[in-house]
Amino acid sequence: MGLEERSLAQTGPKPERPHARADWKQMLGIGIVASILGVVGGLLIDWFPIAASEEAKPIDTLWDVLIIFSVPVFVGVTVVVMFSAMKFRMREGEEELDGPPIHGNTRLEVIWTAIPAIILVGLCTYAFIVLEDVEKAQANTMEVRVVGEQFAWTFFYTNPDGGDDIGATELHLPVDRPVKFTLQSKDVLHDFWVPAFRMKKDAVPGINVTYRVTPNRIGRYPIVCAELCGLGHSTMRATAVVESEEAFAEFLETAANPPEPTPAAGGEPADGKQLFASNCGSCHTLADAGTTGTSGPKLDDSLQGQDVPAIRTSIAEPGAEVVDGFTNIMPGDYEAKLGAAGVDALAEYLSEVTKGG
Repeated sequence: MGLEERSLAQTGPKPERPHARADWKQMLGIGIVASILGVVGGLLIDWFPIAASEEAKPIDTLWDVLIIFSVPVFVGVTVVVMFSAMKFRMREGEEELDGPPIHGNTRLEVIWTAIPAIILVGLCTYAFIVLEDVEKAQANTMEVRVVGEQFAWTFFYTNPDGGDDIGATELHLPVDRPVKFTLQSKDVLHDFWVPAFRMKKDAVPGINVTYRVTPNRIGRYPIVCAELCGLGHSTMRATAVVESEEAFAEFLETAANPPEPTPAAGGEPADGKQLFASNCGSCHTLADAGTTGTSGPKLDDSLQGQDVPAIRTSIAEPGAEVVDGFTNIMPGDYEAKLGAAGVDALAEYLSEVTKGG
C-alpha cells in the first residue's frame, strides 16, 4: 500500500457509535404521557387559601392556564435532556468514535423558536387583560390608606364627620363593596398582601401605590408583609376583617370615638390585657396573657420590678433601652395608635402582672 493509500485509510471516516441515536417517537410518547400527568397533578393541587374577593377567581384561572402551558414545556425539555444523557453518553472503549453525522434542520429551528414565542405573547396578553380587568375602577368605592413601617401595618379611613383620618391596627372592610388601597411606607420597602384576596403590591417610601379589590366573603383573613424588610419582618402581620355593612359602620364609629379605659375592681385597667393581646402578644411571652412570642424579650423577666413610668417609656420609646441579646424591632408609634390613655392602661397592666413574688 502506497503512502497516499495509507494516509486515506488513517484519516477515513470512523465507525459510528451504534446506540447514539434517539427514537423521537419514543421521546414524544413519554413527553405526552408525562405532560398529561403533570398538568392534571398541577390542577388538582390546592395551591391557594380560601378565596375572599371577586378578583380571586380570574387570578386563580390565570394560574391554571400557566400550569397548562408551562408543565409540557418543562416536561419536554426534561425528556430531551434525559434521552440525551442516556443515548449519547460515551461508553467504555468509545473514546475514539464519532457520533452520527448530522446537519442543521432549518425547519425544526424555526418551529422551536416560533412556538415558544407565540405562547409567550399569548400568555402575556392574557395576563395583561386579567390585570386590567381586576384593577378596573368601580362605583361606590371605599378608600383605605395603608401605612407600613418596621414592623407594623396601620389602616386609615376617611372620617365621616370630616375630621382627621381614623386610624386602626386591624383592617375592617364591608363585604361586597369595592375598596381602593393606597399603600405608603414610612421607612423601607414593604409588601401588602392578603392571600385570600390574591392581590399584593409593594409599599414604596415616597410613592403612593394603589390597587383595588372587592371582598366578597365574610371572615377574618391574615395580612402579611411579602417583602423582606428587616429583622422583625416575620412579625409584620395583621388581620383583615370582612363584615357586613352594619358591623363595619359600628367599627368605624367606635374607631372614631374610642372609649376611655376604665379601671376595674382592684385598680387594674379593664382593657390592659386586651391591649397587650392584640398589639404585643405575637412578639412577647407573658404568662398572665398566655402569649408565647419570642421575637422580643420575655416580659415576665425583663419587666419584673419596673414601675409604671419606666414601662410606659419602654412602650412609647422602645429604642431608649433595649434588653441585652435583642435588637429593637418594635414600632415607635404605639402612643399614636393607642392614645395616651391606652398606653397608660397597658403600662399599668404590665406593671401589675410582672411584680413577681
